Amino acid sequence: MDELVFARVFHVLGVILWIGGVAMVTTVLLPTLARMQSATEAMAFFAQFRRRFAAQARFSTLFVGVTGFYMVYVLDAWQRFTQWQYWWMHTMVLIWLLFSVMLFVMEPRARRRQTAGSIQENVSAETFARIQRKHLLLLILSLITIAGAVAGSHGWVISGN
Repeated sequence: MDELVFARVFHVLGVILWIGGVAMVTTVLLPTLARMQSATEAMAFFAQFRRRFAAQARFSTLFVGVTGFYMVYVLDAWQRFTQWQYWWMHTMVLIWLLFSVMLFVMEPRARRRQTAGSIQENVSAETFARIQRKHLLLLILSLITIAGAVAGSHGWVISGN
């Protein structure tokens, strides 16, 4: 059972790195970039930052997926995915899939389309506002999921009546 404890500890640490990074980007970096004088320079900085952060986010999400799958397997908790009382397990998988597609498919595809010096000239503050709204929605969904997972894993499960 020690393996399960280690898996849970590493799972939580991975979530902290992953969603904590999303929170920092959403609440600190994007608002700062939106206030910069040159939207083109801000977008260039964001692209550079995103490349570095994407590596950490990819590792974290992959790690969270492996440890999460391991815990479900060891606990033989597959039946929980058929019961709505464990809604947080469904949303954990959904959030994980969403971020994984973004990090492993969409972001690399967008980066390949963008050549070395091709930061768009028509970048505006609205570009950062749109990016921030998307990040904020993902952050809120992630935080709701984390709250549900913590409550649910400590016995607070909605009655099935």
